Amino acid sequence: MTSETYRDAFGIPHLRAADIHALAHAQGRVTALDRAWQLEVERHRAQGTSASFLGPGEVPWDVLARRARLADTARRCFGALERRDPETARWVRSYADGVNEGLPAGARRAPEFARTALTPGRWQPWTPLAVWLSTHLLFAGFPAKLWREQAIRHLGPDAVGLFATDGPGTAGSNGWLLTGARTATGRPLLAGDPHRFIEDPGVYQQIRLACPEFDAVGLAVPGIPGLPHFGHAGAVAWGITNAMADYQDLYRERLRRAGSSVEALGPDGRWHPAHAHTERLEVAGEAPIEVEVIETERGPVIAGGPETPYDPEGADGGTLALRYPPRVTEDLGFSALLGLLRARNVADVDRALDAWAEPVNVVQAADTGGGTLHRVAGRVPLRARANRLHPVPAWRPGHDWHGWHEMPYAPVPDGIAVMANQRGPAAPLGVEFAPPHRADRIRDLLDTDGPWSAGEMAAIHTDTHLASAAPLLDHLAALDGLTPAAARLRDRLLAWDRRMDADSTDAAVYAALRGAVVQLMAAQPAFAPLTEPPAYPAALRPWLALVPRIGFALEHLLRAEELYGIDRPALVRRALEGVAAEPPTGTWSDTHRLAPWGALPDGLTTPGLAGDHDCVLCTSAVPGLTDRAARGPAARWVWDLADRDASRWVVPFGADGVPGSPHHHDQLPLWLGGGLAPVVTDWNRLTPDRTLEHPA
Repeated sequence: MTSETYRDAFGIPHLRAADIHALAHAQGRVTALDRAWQLEVERHRAQGTSASFLGPGEVPWDVLARRARLADTARRCFGALERRDPETARWVRSYADGVNEGLPAGARRAPEFARTALTPGRWQPWTPLAVWLSTHLLFAGFPAKLWREQAIRHLGPDAVGLFATDGPGTAGSNGWLLTGARTATGRPLLAGDPHRFIEDPGVYQQIRLACPEFDAVGLAVPGIPGLPHFGHAGAVAWGITNAMADYQDLYRERLRRAGSSVEALGPDGRWHPAHAHTERLEVAGEAPIEVEVIETERGPVIAGGPETPYDPEGADGGTLALRYPPRVTEDLGFSALLGLLRARNVADVDRALDAWAEPVNVVQAADTGGGTLHRVAGRVPLRARANRLHPVPAWRPGHDWHGWHEMPYAPVPDGIAVMANQRGPAAPLGVEFAPPHRADRIRDLLDTDGPWSAGEMAAIHTDTHLASAAPLLDHLAALDGLTPAAARLRDRLLAWDRRMDADSTDAAVYAALRGAVVQLMAAQPAFAPLTEPPAYPAALRPWLALVPRIGFALEHLLRAEELYGIDRPALVRRALEGVAAEPPTGTWSDTHRLAPWGALPDGLTTPGLAGDHDCVLCTSAVPGLTDRAARGPAARWVWDLADRDASRWVVPFGADGVPGSPHHHDQLPLWLGGGLAPVVTDWNRLTPDRTLEHPA
């Protein structure tokens, strides 16, 4: 039998095969044809070899990937998968084989290969696991521990709470579940939108996977088989949000050389051998770099080394080892992936997710029988609270891991469950969570109308109300004795509807004022010690930048009872007078523009956006630094349990990763306008793609 590939009007692939292994092969092959450049960039990033063709700018990441031992961890996890779950291991191998079959044709389609003189390499069976690790290494934001350490040192322990908000390196999402009691059909609805760095091509791939065992549509991660995050299998559907859990630890290490070996001081007061070897990192246009890879009993050393001066508090940097669950357990959770595809009800989804490892997610699921699921899935170690807050000393006892947290479940009260990275069922597992504004707004909107249909979910996705504007506007309301221009501007903002609409001039003025307040606050002497972070590797420095930290925590800083002696009314007054002297004349979308990441930017004219960081339409800029948005909805989706063909989805750009192809950016207008494309599952309404037929 041949596997079959069909396409809908947006070029989205629909695959049908004789069994799960032929289907995985077909998924790998079609992904390679559509996304060859993206796949090869991700493979190289996972191996720490991207600077070999992208140049010196990728060296910091490659060094981190090498030192964190991502490829070695993936190899170990795949070896363990073969022993524990040979069926899933064979399924993953089939996917990698399909990628290898499709890469030559995919590379011929993609002009980036010629631009960089890159020749496609070979995917190993463990490569999908390495790509997963690389994609999610920084997802839980472990470098935030370095920020907290500095903030505590200079400002005291209360600074942890003041600055605890969704930071510049984290990623989140909105997700909501409606039971049949809240819908027009009497069957559940699920909807949401993952917020990630917007990439071109996108991090999510719309796809359908059908074989005798299952028929599922959803959003795949290119390079990974199955539908790990979002899927609709007909009788059951699921979606996730980032749980904001803390499951990676940093240990300060004391290392020394002992002849040709390296030793690390342990919590027993003795020196223990550490693994050490040197790797050669090729850099396009420059001389190769030697990278020493060291691993202690805690984990791989990602900063510093034996020659780094001993600094028990990290005031000047120091030596850090990273401990992360897959390195410890040799389990990346891939055994959950087939279980999700085979699920027929929420109980099946629940059982599959017991094998989930990372990233730690809040999962919502529903089935056609009315069943619902709202739980946390993943692996979070049990350890001292200090481990979760900041780096801890490896040479002192009390910081080891001693088991794993039980994953919490949550109810679905009043037929509605909402998660938007706020404190919820995962609260015992994390430190920093998103403010509650998005979650509260979604629940309010869902609770004040209905019954709901799938087609009405776009109105929730695109809501632009900015509740976090309240503290700054409250400060404005309390000001008196203003110049006439400042008083007019204040009154204008107090009358503003607090919507960050693309065509709003008031939103543009508010953003300008907010940015001015952030800049003035960052310049206050109380924060001066935080302006020059310690000498950590470049890949970790975004988490240590003061202006983004103040920008994302501004509402907490403005509402705090006392803020290190800073006169906040005077600061807001100064910012208001400055903006009033030169107010912006355009709309919010004039400066709030999409800034997608691409390994080789293709000259996309960046469109203007609505929304803001704390809107449901979460298009995140960095207040005080830039209005350009690097993060936003990496997809939007609606799963209808009454009729799968009533489901909807959209991605920022398109199904095809090849610049200039018909389906490269054909979904961008829909995404910008808040529209959703139909999910088409009738094979008779799809177009066969004969170029992808091959023996199973």
